[in-house]
Amino acid sequence: QVQLVESGGGLVQPGGSLRLSCAASGSIFSINAMGWYRQAPGKQRELVATITSGGSTSYADSVKGRFTISRDNAKNTVYLQMNSLKPEDTAVYYCNAELTPYYRGPGDYWGKGTLVTVSS
Repeated sequence: QVQLVESGGGLVQPGGSLRLSCAASGSIFSINAMGWYRQAPGKQRELVATITSGGSTSYADSVKGRFTISRDNAKNTVYLQMNSLKPEDTAVYYCNAELTPYYRGPGDYWGKGTLVTVSS
């Protein structure tokens, strides 16, 4: 089986920083793109940032210049460095990976989420 496990969420004051991590584990043959999504209370899940296996990145306009996505392919881990956090960044952040397990074809896999709360 494949698991994605996020960590690093918590409570932070406006203007502060947090670093999220997501490690993929299990019977993984290859990982293509990895990314972060978020869902605020009462809102739909939205894309935050993605990164390809080659390192190309893309960001939602709302986080450009404040968030940085990176990955360590050797560790099957993706990171999200979040700076200059705002109250509107408060959400559950979910990790996503487009990957191919050894036992089936490629597909989308999700973590269970980690809560980020930006509040004074």
